[in-house]
Amino acid sequence: MGLAPALWLAGRTAGAFGGLGVNPIETLVRDSGTYTIILLLAALAVTPLRRLTGLAPILRLRRMLGLLAFGYATAHFLIWLGVDLFFDWQLIIEDLTTRPFVMAGFAAWVILLLLAATSTRAAMTLLKRNWTRLHRLVYLAGILGVVHIVWLTRADYREVTLYALALATLLGMRLFWALRTPRKARGEPARNGAG
Repeated sequence: MGLAPALWLAGRTAGAFGGLGVNPIETLVRDSGTYTIILLLAALAVTPLRRLTGLAPILRLRRMLGLLAFGYATAHFLIWLGVDLFFDWQLIIEDLTTRPFVMAGFAAWVILLLLAATSTRAAMTLLKRNWTRLHRLVYLAGILGVVHIVWLTRADYREVTLYALALATLLGMRLFWALRTPRKARGEPARNGAG
């Protein structure tokens, strides 16, 4: 099911389902980016859904959705790199150093690359408690992803507003729960007095 968007995009690239429209490169870049942010938001929604529903088995989806988001982000990055800019390194460096939306998108991809590379059980064992701290960078990747789309959007902000609201809701729920959880339960030393 996670590969359905890729198959749909591949079919359109081959000319099926109406093709890619008048600007096929822009369509490929845009749609691969859209699938990335949707899958990243879906991955971020797993924990809140588990807390709200009590359905622990859905936690198994989190890693798969995160890896799918990384896969689509990598496709998005490679389409931009190879199809849009034809691996012209001068143009690529110029984009990466002068265009804020490219910087934000590239930073989000680097974070997802780091998280994908450390998503194995071996990495969890090696990093121990630092693994959880490292994987909290997914929140920053989500923020950078939305910022990337906001800065890229020229006129119609309806779609990116939905992404921003979804992300704000998911991060807001986490913050609310974190503030409600006693420090002792989070493994932090309780402070004495009013502090």
